[in-house]
Amino acid sequence: MFGRKRIKPLELKHLEELEDLMEGDEPILLDFYQVNCRSCQIMDGIVNEIAEEYAGGAKVVKVDVGRVAGAAQQFRIQSTPTFVVLGRSQKTSKKKRARQQGEPPKAQMTPRWRVSGLVQKDQMKRVLESNGARQAED
Repeated sequence: MFGRKRIKPLELKHLEELEDLMEGDEPILLDFYQVNCRSCQIMDGIVNEIAEEYAGGAKVVKVDVGRVAGAAQQFRIQSTPTFVVLGRSQKTSKKKRARQQGEPPKAQMTPRWRVSGLVQKDQMKRVLESNGARQAED
């Protein structure tokens, strides 16, 4: 295990970076935090574990609301830590598919889950997996 590099969550610097991350099919776990927040510091270890366990099967992104301009406003963050899972809708009606011409557009990433405060790791894992996340292979 000495040669294995630890996988860490991505650190978002600008909201525009989120657009690129949303191109993939993997669900995205957004961790909105503040540096001086005690609850955020407690959750940091759990978020790091999730990032490692779901490397390649989900994207884990940390967003410092004090440094990423507009993040708190766009996602309506009122307290930290706040966690948001973005995922693709799996359902499309037959009528919608019949109306679409040529190649159907990809479903947009939408908020699928949101919670503020301390969260159990098992709950995060269930939500990610219900939105298509896969655990990394050892």
